[in-house]
Amino acid sequence: MEINLEGLARFLVKAKSQAYAGDGKEIPPQRPGFKELEFIERDLEYRDSYAGFYFAPGQEIVRFQGRPVWAMAYSGGMRPEHHGQRDFAKQTFTFVKQALSRVEVSRPFRGPENFRDGEWEYTGTSEGDITDFKGTEHILYQRKEVFRQHYIGGLILPK
Repeated sequence: MEINLEGLARFLVKAKSQAYAGDGKEIPPQRPGFKELEFIERDLEYRDSYAGFYFAPGQEIVRFQGRPVWAMAYSGGMRPEHHGQRDFAKQTFTFVKQALSRVEVSRPFRGPENFRDGEWEYTGTSEGDITDFKGTEHILYQRKEVFRQHYIGGLILPK
């Protein structure tokens, strides 16, 4: 059974804008200590699962008819000099959500290549496509990097 890649990309854009970027409702986690968000539409289910605050690695999974078909792992967060600065981290995450809400069908991994709002700037670089990709995103505040995250993922191919 093959999944339609264009349909998967459109679903990812919608799921991401409804989950973390859209302040989606947390659901009971499958793994204790994790925060999880879910979006379901017809035969597709998206789940974002992460742990931590200042540094918060996680994973996104898409299932089609219950079978995992796509995944992305990410790891990173606030730069060490900002650990413990809870209010600044919350401001940063608010901006991250603004950037992630602009995810594009052509790059349905994280945010756009560039996004700016006042003193905040998001940059995202990636290589590959929805089937096999990796990338890095940076958040700058007043032109200084305050957040960095790496990600990798693609299709899940069964036997």
